[in-house]
Amino acid sequence: MKRLFSILAMAGLFVLSTNTVSAKANAMATNLSATVASAAMMIQETPAEEMVEEKGFQQVLKEQFIQGGAGFMGIVLLCLILGLAVAIERIIYLNMASTNTDKLKQQVEDALASGGVEAAKEVCRNTRGPVASIYYQGLDRAGEGVESAEKAVVAYGGVQMGQLEKNVSWLSLFIAIAPMLGFMGTVIGMIQAFQKISAVGNLSASLIAGDIQVALLTTVFGLITAIILQIFYNYIIAKIDGIVNDMEDSSITLIDMLVDHKK
Repeated sequence: MKRLFSILAMAGLFVLSTNTVSAKANAMATNLSATVASAAMMIQETPAEEMVEEKGFQQVLKEQFIQGGAGFMGIVLLCLILGLAVAIERIIYLNMASTNTDKLKQQVEDALASGGVEAAKEVCRNTRGPVASIYYQGLDRAGEGVESAEKAVVAYGGVQMGQLEKNVSWLSLFIAIAPMLGFMGTVIGMIQAFQKISAVGNLSASLIAGDIQVALLTTVFGLITAIILQIFYNYIIAKIDGIVNDMEDSSITLIDMLVDHKK
């Protein structure tokens, strides 16, 4: 009997342990299923979030531009395009006009010492930039005397300065017009908002929100255009000032070289 009771007790313990293990396995399976389901939901939700994030700055800017209205926003955009065109053209021209003035001075001085004025003029012909052009004009008048060469250098220096500053006034005009157009759009939008208020007779935020939004957007885009063009304008002016300083310094050096050559 004792053996029978022992066998029955062992069997009960085995069944109980089996049920416990099954319950734990079922719980683990349930947790695993929930984890997989949540991961699948996250994977499904991720593309939608990425699509929202992929909207990006350009898309938002485009939508805001359209909401601002085609009238004033189109004119502001035209100012930006024309201003950038002028700025890029000037930057390319000024970079091509920049030369190594120290190297040019040394070449002209060596040519004057070895081959005379004609050799120095040939060096200037083969060098681009306003400094080389001024040198050529001064050397071309060297036979008439140092004073004539100096007058030619000063006169032609003014011509070269005018070419360097060509179309820069248009860039400053676009910088001034863009925010003014934005402010005009703001004023017109506010006028339309107050007209709606006077027509309806009560103040409703939803009634005038669209007109105020248009007014503020035109101002923002006008200021953005002016800031961008102002950066290019300051760079161009600094570049012109540097070239002009080189022209003035080189002109003085050329006159000194001609005086030494006459001796």
